[in-house]
Parts: sequence; C-alpha cells; structure tokens
Amino acid sequence: MIQDVLKQIAWLGHASIRICGSSNTIYIDPWKLKSFQPADIILISHEHFDHFSKEDVAPLRTDATVIVTTPVVAEQLTGDVKAVRPGDTVTVKGIKIEAVAAYNIDKFRSPGVPFHPQADKKLGFIVEVDGIRIYHSGDTDLIPEMASVKADIAILPVGGKYTMTAAEAVQALGVLKPKIAIPIHYGVVAGSLADAEQFKREASVEVRILQPE
Repeated sequence: MIQDVLKQIAWLGHASIRICGSSNTIYIDPWKLKSFQPADIILISHEHFDHFSKEDVAPLRTDATVIVTTPVVAEQLTGDVKAVRPGDTVTVKGIKIEAVAAYNIDKFRSPGVPFHPQADKKLGFIVEVDGIRIYHSGDTDLIPEMASVKADIAILPVGGKYTMTAAEAVQALGVLKPKIAIPIHYGVVAGSLADAEQFKREASVEVRILQPE
C-alpha cells in the first residue's frame, strides 16, 4: 500500500508537493508550478512568498476546492478556506488533515529573531491518503513536537539556513521513524541536490529523491 501511495506523490520543486490519491488531488505549498491540474484540497503552511503564492493557487482552484491554512493566510483569501492552528484536526472531502507545529530553534533572521517563530503558529501537515499517513513538516527545525508525529512517509526540508540542514533532518528521522522519507526545500531558495544526497546517504530509512515536475 505504501508503495502505491508513494507513486502518487510528486515533488513540484522547493516545498511544493502534489498528492493524487484515489479520490482527491491535494497540493501543499504550491509555488512556481509548471503545470496546473484542478485541486480538491490545497494546504498552505504559512505566509512566506515561497509557500503562499496567490498566482499559483488561483489556477488550481475550482468552485469545489477547499484550502486549509493558517489564520494569517486565510485572511488573504476568499472562498472555502479553513483556518487551523497546530493541534487542530479537520476532515475535508474524506481526507483527515492534522495541523502540526513548525518553527525554528536556531535559524535566525537577526539575533534572537527566528525566521519562523514558534509564536507565529506556522504549520506542518499530516495527511492520511488511502490509509497512509504523509507528514509534510513545513519550514521547521527538529522540534520536540515531532515526537508526537506518527507518519509512514516523511517529507522534510534539508536545505538549511531557513530550515533543517540535511544532518538535522537525519536526526529528525530518528524521532519520526517513518518508513520512507522524501527531501525537499533545496535547489531554489537554499540548499542544493548535494544536501538531498547527504540526507539519503546518512538516513536510517529508505529515502526517495524525487525529480521535480
């Protein structure tokens, strides 16, 4: 089953993911997309430009599309938008979506000011598709809340500077204990393919480096 779901996951560059489940097409943080197919559900982790792009969201939406995101992003959108905070769980079109914390511990914009402060309540998501739990961590470091995350597939940033480095993402795998991991958040804003390769080389679980679509 997990291999079947894995085939349905596409990396669209940076932190953008598309999941084509048996009944729904889900996008997470669509940005700089090269192609657009109608979305049933769009998840937006936070308001930064490389995660919340109105220009990419608009062509994905239909009258039936539901967006799940932070209150800050929800205020900037119209239509069927659900605002959630870490710890919330919603079911959309039969898909269970858990909002989880995402924040920095040691990545700072200026002294003492993280790029992603815990107080902002930015998000990661756990999405259950065809019985498989997929965790998209959002922009985060290795945080204590990961100990409570149960996931079969972990999609983790490895680019460093704004998020976990490859080495830190490897440490996160030891906490999360997924069956398969997919590296993201490299190659555009920060990090490179070398970071993804380091992650795969040092990881304790199977790692799939996806080619961007």
